[in-house]
Parts: sequence; C-alpha cells; structure tokens
Amino acid sequence: MTQLFSRLVPALVLAVLSGASAVAQLPTAPPAQPAQTGPVSLDGIVAVVGDQPITRIDLRERVLGKIQRKEVAEPANMKDSMALDSTTLSDMIEEELLLQKATDLKIQVSDADVASLLDRQIRETRGKFQTETEYRNALQQAGLGTPEEYRKYLLEQYRRRYTLERAVSKLKQDGKIVPLNVTDAEVAAEFDKSKEYLPPKPATVTFRQIVIAPQPTAAAKEVARVKAESLLAEIKKGADFEKVAKRESMHLQSKEMGGDLGWARRGDNVPEFDRWLFGSPFQAPLAPGQLSPVFETPLGFHIVRVDRVQPGEVKSHQILIMPKIDSADFQRTARLADSVAKLWRGGASFDTLARKFHDYPGKEETSLLTPWVRDSLPASYQKGFADKKANDIVTFQIPGSAYRPDVPKYVVAQLLTANEGGVQTLGELKAAIRSELAQRGGVRRYVDALKRQTYISVRLNSTTTTAAKPND
Repeated sequence: MTQLFSRLVPALVLAVLSGASAVAQLPTAPPAQPAQTGPVSLDGIVAVVGDQPITRIDLRERVLGKIQRKEVAEPANMKDSMALDSTTLSDMIEEELLLQKATDLKIQVSDADVASLLDRQIRETRGKFQTETEYRNALQQAGLGTPEEYRKYLLEQYRRRYTLERAVSKLKQDGKIVPLNVTDAEVAAEFDKSKEYLPPKPATVTFRQIVIAPQPTAAAKEVARVKAESLLAEIKKGADFEKVAKRESMHLQSKEMGGDLGWARRGDNVPEFDRWLFGSPFQAPLAPGQLSPVFETPLGFHIVRVDRVQPGEVKSHQILIMPKIDSADFQRTARLADSVAKLWRGGASFDTLARKFHDYPGKEETSLLTPWVRDSLPASYQKGFADKKANDIVTFQIPGSAYRPDVPKYVVAQLLTANEGGVQTLGELKAAIRSELAQRGGVRRYVDALKRQTYISVRLNSTTTTAAKPND
C-alpha cells in the first residue's frame, strides 16, 4: 500500500510503516552536492533538533530523492520549491525526533540486522549494468561516489529505517502510539488528493496447477538400481564413501562435498528418505556409522550413511543414482499432460488429478490463490498464461528442478482469476487508506508531543523559528 501511495505519504510514514525498500532505484537526476566534511557553517544548517543539526545538503539530497523516485513533481517555480523544502524538512525533523527517542529506548540496529537486505539491494542495482565500469560511472554521475561509499550510504539508510520501525513498534506495544479514528470523508479526501499519482493497477492472476515430471521407464530404473547396488558393494569392501560419492553421485547439491547432506530434520526430505534417518513404526532409524541398503525414492536410488544424531536432527551422507530420462520420456509426459488437461476440462476433480499426477519431489504448490502480478511470474508461466482468461486450462513446459535441471517438467494449470489491472478505485483501496491514515495519525500525534518537549530551531529560507525547549 505505501508503495502505491509513495507520493502521498510523508517520508516519516514511509520509513516507519513501509515494508518496501527505503532506497529505490539508482538515482538518475543530476548529482547531489558532495557531502561536506568538517565543521558545518551556520548558514549551512536549516534546522536543529535537540543537539542534532540538519544541514542544507541533507535537505537537498532528500528533496532530490523524492523527485527521482517520483514521489513529488519537480517544482515549477520558486514558490513550489520553497513549499517542497518546507514539507520535506518537517518530515526530517519528525524522523530525527523518533531517532532520538529510539536512543532513549536503547534501540540499536547492527550491521548484521540489515546485511541481507543491503546485499540484495546492491546486487539488484549492480545487475542493471553490464560492466563494473558502467556501474561505477553511474554511481559517480548520481553523486553517490564509489561502490564502497554507496554501500556505506545504503547501510546508513537501512539502519535508520529499521531503527524507526523498531522505535514505532516499541511505542505501539507500550501504548504510547495509538491509531486515530478515521472517517469515510477523510479516506475519500485522501484518495482524491492522491489518485492522479497512483500507478495503474497491475494485471494479476491466481491459478491451480498440476506439475508433471517425466518418469523413467522400468528398464532405466533397473539399470540405475543395479548401478547403486554395485557402488554399495564397493563401499562395503572398503572403498571410501566420500570418494565414491564425488565420483558417482548424481545429487548436484552434495556431490562435490562427498555426499555431505549436513543436518536435517524430519520433513526436510521425502518420506522414503526420512524413514532411514528417523525411523518409522515399522523400521528403526540408522545408527551413526551405519549404511543403508539401496532404497528408492521418487528421485532415484539412494545409499545413505548416518554420521551423527542429536535430538530432532540427523547428519548424513548420501549417494544418489538417478535413472536416465530421454526424449521418448519427454514426449510421453507431454502426451500425459494433454490427457490430464482433457480430463480436467471434462469435469474430472482437480484434487483427484493432483493426487495422482502432481510431482511430489519438486514440492511445487498446487493452488496459488494470492494474486500474482503477471509480469513477476517466471518467464515460462508468463508465456503459458499469455492472452488467457479466467477458467482457461492450459499446458506448458517449465525448467527442471534443482535436482534435475536438465529435465523439464510440464504444467497443467487453470487460471482462477485474471485481473487485467487498470485504474485503481476507492473501493479497492479504502481499507488500506483507512489503516494508513490511522497509523499515520497516531505517529503524528506522538511526534507532536515530542516536539513540545524538544528544542527545535528551524532556519530555512534565512528565517528562524524556535520551538519549546524541554520542560517548557
């Protein structure tokens, strides 16, 4: 919701209520002024909150960021520019008040807390450029310095955002921030004020699917079983398990580590595999150091050695031999997918068909009922659903799994809904707007109380306004 209303919602609310990235695309507008080092002259300070100055450069960077992210229109004249500076500075003052309150609450955000988000953001930004040189040049042109300086900048933004989020969350838990009541008229007014800036509603789909994986012939399975039995005999005669796994195992994720699967809990693997690690009512689990016989799962034929056991977890090694799947198997699976689609269109139960044909080892979901934006679907799904409408049943091919990337699968899917998107309406957004206004109002009321307790001096446009000092 806050992504849709990014132009409407003040920076304060975006920072403390949004789950979206506080740092969007790499800026493309003219570069901001270089950061100033050393003491800041008095005419370079536009506000003081407590003992913390806000500089004109800070304000300029924030304003440019709003314009670059299209949260606001670029000012057409001096009056508009002064108004934008004023509202942006107000947001920055409110953020600073909450950050200072976070310090009082002893809220801290470490680098590790934001490392994964930071790394993802940098990967996404870097991925927009073909070469490292292009990336570095773009950073320089945007006034963001070197990649190291850009990373440092992003780190600070993420830490500020998370500090604000945690402070607001804590204040809500303590009953210090309480959402305000919002009327229908206020919701409608907010929608009217922002609707011209709302992006079109994206096209979305929901669907059910049956994923069908090509299956080997009985002859191919027998060849794989015999191979696995010969490897087990080799190990029992003294061959090193890890060396055999590196040489022969077809499990790509563990092959290079000598078959090491690490620690696993019940349910991490298919049931046939779990029975050897954790046991069943009819079978005792393997003891540390013990080898399993060759056993079959939907993936192929396995040999497992248990290494260590602790409550609820087992560490093991494995060798996996998968039966060969050839072009004839692909063709047979394609015909099967067409047959399943025909049965489904003819009235056969989806649940019955899914139980019989859906690929278990891949663990693909059968019902995806949360709307998916069409453009965010994998390319194979986008192509398969192109020009299709609700209730259409289609078949198409998708890439193979991590276990067998060279073996594509076939999807039989029914579109449950196919929303073509378009202009967003008040009815669709009413609940989200109401919630946002209520939360924003609660934060605003609390911040207003902080303003009455904190020294605030505003020096924008060569004027000075001083708010109440503590205990005034």
